[in-house]
Amino acid sequence: MEPYPASPPLPRAEFEFTGSGGEYFRIWIVNLALTVVTLGIYSAWAKVRRLQYFYRNTRVADASFDYHGNPVAILKGRIVAVVLLFAYNFALEFRPVLALIVAIPVALALPWILRQSLRFRLHYSSWRGLRFSFRGDLAGAYRVFMKWPILTQLSLYLLGPMWHQRLKHYQHGNSFFGDTRFSIAASVGAFYRIYAVAAGIMLALLIGGAVLAMQLRDAAVPVGFGAAMAALVLFPLVIFGFLLLVGPYLLARIQNLVWNTTALGPHGFESRLRARKLAWIGATNLLLIVLTLGLYMPFAAVRLARYRVACMSLLPGTALDEFVAAQKAHVGAFGEELGEFLDIDIAL
Repeated sequence: MEPYPASPPLPRAEFEFTGSGGEYFRIWIVNLALTVVTLGIYSAWAKVRRLQYFYRNTRVADASFDYHGNPVAILKGRIVAVVLLFAYNFALEFRPVLALIVAIPVALALPWILRQSLRFRLHYSSWRGLRFSFRGDLAGAYRVFMKWPILTQLSLYLLGPMWHQRLKHYQHGNSFFGDTRFSIAASVGAFYRIYAVAAGIMLALLIGGAVLAMQLRDAAVPVGFGAAMAALVLFPLVIFGFLLLVGPYLLARIQNLVWNTTALGPHGFESRLRARKLAWIGATNLLLIVLTLGLYMPFAAVRLARYRVACMSLLPGTALDEFVAAQKAHVGAFGEELGEFLDIDIAL
């Protein structure tokens, strides 16, 4: 008896961004004006409008994402952040010891606050009418947001890539769509390889800049003029080198690594970002923002979002319609976990 032929793989679903710079410019300029007029109070509503525009214009498998965040909740979170920052700065100015007393409980509460932000953002995000959620525990938040940052600094940042890997595992590994959990398999070694190359690029920039600066210093005739010229060349070279080379490299490689090793139940993802393309977009966006005195910023945001989204694909393992229907049935039967204080968002 002949075996049944294997089922052909399901076609991939490409992500796409359908927004335009002109549309977003109108939202952006109104958000900016109302935020200024209201002395920043409207910034919470501006954030919701911005996220809704980008979510609703991001599509995959003939369906858009959506954002349902409550501006009042975001405003509450920002008020908390401003009050804490003001209290710390006030204490630091007049009573340094009191500033330490304020800083300790804030630092202890920070992992809880960051965990709440992750829960808030995912709970108020949806696709095909079904919400996402984040269910990471508090112990994991303290490991990722307190233990590993301390260890990273004590190791003179040699543990930085490991901390980044732990953070992504906590973030992706505790995210859900309906009742199906995301998983991630990115290894520590893969993070270290990416950061090693980035460090090599940065080192090459520093050496090249130092050689060029010394040549300018030796060529300068007036005493002291050469050192000033060297500093003027070296500092911008390093800054722009990081922005145009190291930054795009890290962004592209980390996003590709994370999403290419992330799965949602039987479904996979693929990311194909290219560092050179990101560098070109970043450099030309920066130039146009400067030339237009900032008015190109919404067009730059749309341009970057369109490229990043277009480089993403969903690799279905089963029929998506059946998968979503099963998730909705399960969530409808058992409900969604809101969690305590989910209506506070501290993120910007």
